[in-house]
Amino acid sequence: MDKLLTQIAGHYNYWMVIILMMIGLYITISRGNLIKKIVGLNLFQASVFVLYISMGKVTGGTAPIITGLPGETYSNPLPHVLILTAIVVGISTTALALALAVRIRESYGTIEEDEIQQIEDQMETKS
Repeated sequence: MDKLLTQIAGHYNYWMVIILMMIGLYITISRGNLIKKIVGLNLFQASVFVLYISMGKVTGGTAPIITGLPGETYSNPLPHVLILTAIVVGISTTALALALAVRIRESYGTIEEDEIQQIEDQMETKS
C-alpha cells in the first residue's frame, strides 16, 4: 500500500494533467455558451502544455550547455521550445474564437448554441 501511494505521489504532475484535461473536455462538451466552450478548450490546451513541459524535465538535469564535466545530466529543451510556440498559437486561436463569438453575438443577439440553432431553424422555415 505504501509503495502504491509513493508511486501515485511520484506521478503527481500526470494526475493533474489528466484532471485538467477531463475538466476542460467536460466544459467544452457540456456547455452551450460559446465563451465557456472557449474557456474549456483553453483549459484542455493548458493541460497538454503541462504534460509536455513535465516530460521534458529531467530530475537533476541542467540546461544543455556543454561544460566538459563528466557525468553531467541535461534536460531536453525541445519540449519547452515547442510549448512556447504552442502558447503563441493558442493565444492567436483564442483571440480568433473570441472575435468570432463577438460577431455571432452581433448577428444573432446571443452566444448560446441552442438559441442560435433555433434562430437558424426559424430562418430556414421562412425561406
